[in-house]
Amino acid sequence: MTTLVPEEFAPLERQSTAELIAERLRIAIMRGVLAPGAQLGEASLAAQFAVSRGPLREAMQRLVSEGLLRSERNRGIFVIELTDDDVLDVYRSRSAIERAALECIMTGDTVTAYRRLLVPVAVMTEAAARGDVVAVTDADQDFHEVLVDCSGSPRLRRAMRTLLLETRMLLGELQGAYPDLSEQVREHEVLCAAIGAGDAPAAYRLIDEHMHDAVTRLMARRDPGSVE
Repeated sequence: MTTLVPEEFAPLERQSTAELIAERLRIAIMRGVLAPGAQLGEASLAAQFAVSRGPLREAMQRLVSEGLLRSERNRGIFVIELTDDDVLDVYRSRSAIERAALECIMTGDTVTAYRRLLVPVAVMTEAAARGDVVAVTDADQDFHEVLVDCSGSPRLRRAMRTLLLETRMLLGELQGAYPDLSEQVREHEVLCAAIGAGDAPAAYRLIDEHMHDAVTRLMARRDPGSVE
């Protein structure tokens, strides 16, 4: 007799040391702990992770392949720095993906999408109330991930995942771009409300405005004189 194992109790995949280190480094890059342009020192990182240099080097090479780190001959390995053109390209891509996801939602189950989006909005609201900028940023990213997930499109989900790390790096730059965190929360609240009301024109307008606003704020932080 065949025994069916519930998904929750399926055998766990064993991660190699290099995979675990790579994931830790990804998180550090996403959160800005390893800042853009920062050099990664093998000796100090190996000591912090309490590992030999072999798996550490393998982990760093994985991130070089993923485009998060760059290797410079005779200099070392550095966290990538996103240029202004990269910023525009990331948000251009995100706009296309999230607008398409929104179209799927507005012609589908808006009620479920609304209920799911209320969760990150609530987290963002609570974080803003206590002045936790990092938690607001995390909830901001969660909101947009949920938005795309609600589209039901596996291709849009995959496309969004490819932008996840770069998006998180840019959201880190946006920390402090909203002097009043409630303003950042409000942008997501009104979009969520438009989805809940089934107001497609308003939802499309709001997502476009939200993306444009993010780019404007990013560019202003990078070069205060570049945005009037």
